Amino acid sequence: MSLTTKLCRPLLSPRFMTTTTRLMSDTTAYNCKALNVTQAAPFVFNVELNRPNKMNALNKTMWEEVGEVFTKLDRDQECRVVVLSAAGKMFSSGIDLSDLSQLASVVYSEDDIARKSMFMYQNIRHLQDLFTTIEKCKKPVIGCVHSACVGAGVDLITTTDIRLCTTDAWFCVKEVDMGLAADVGTLQRLPKVIGSQSLVSDLCLTARRMGSEEAERCGLVSTVFQTKEEMMSAAMDMATMIAAKSPVAVQGTKMNLVYSREHSVEEGLDQVAKWNMTMLQSEDLMKSAMAAMDKSNTEPPEFANL
Repeated sequence: MSLTTKLCRPLLSPRFMTTTTRLMSDTTAYNCKALNVTQAAPFVFNVELNRPNKMNALNKTMWEEVGEVFTKLDRDQECRVVVLSAAGKMFSSGIDLSDLSQLASVVYSEDDIARKSMFMYQNIRHLQDLFTTIEKCKKPVIGCVHSACVGAGVDLITTTDIRLCTTDAWFCVKEVDMGLAADVGTLQRLPKVIGSQSLVSDLCLTARRMGSEEAERCGLVSTVFQTKEEMMSAAMDMATMIAAKSPVAVQGTKMNLVYSREHSVEEGLDQVAKWNMTMLQSEDLMKSAMAAMDKSNTEPPEFANL
């Protein structure tokens, strides 16, 4: 063992404490009606759409809870990775039609058109922002889709970082058949997710179903599994692997990937340089380096919460 490794090995010990004060907090309580939020493993949370009797249709309650939960998870130091899945027979049948009918009542009311339009704009922007909390959450989100993923369900999964699905999964941008343009993220995010404007136009203008094989081929999902159980097991393994790594590195990687997707290469390079001018001074870098050098220690280093 080298002298450098001997001197720095204490950094790998859970007893090692830096002089920097760390903000530690207990796991936040997540009490939801339309979502089931559990800590599936150390630093890994599972957020499950939980309206199985309604085919996980997205109603106002579920929409609001998505925003609230991912805002909390972003700040929860006990969370490092999130798995997004769904209970019941399918992932989601899309927007709850009863909620859509409430918006229709506004459209056909006798109120002034300017005021109705402002209400509709603010409502749409609010729904968009609730889904965007997933994208803005610094913790990586792994989306797990089984069976149907329709309409708003597609809006939802395009905000995730990694997507997995089962062989029976299918995806449908249904809005054009409902007489409207998709307005909660699919038209903006799907072209960047799969990289083919032609295929996106095909899916969004025809509202046809895209099966799991095509979804994997075009890059909407990275892996297809035979069963939901196999998919969830693989997702948890992946989440656990990511959660064991430096949260400084993981969160920095996600934030810079999202930033670079919306900016030029030069702007992305400048952003990551600004990020790392600080984060390269983190103790996590030394811990990771020493762990890689110390062949006698097979245990991964322990990282403080971020």
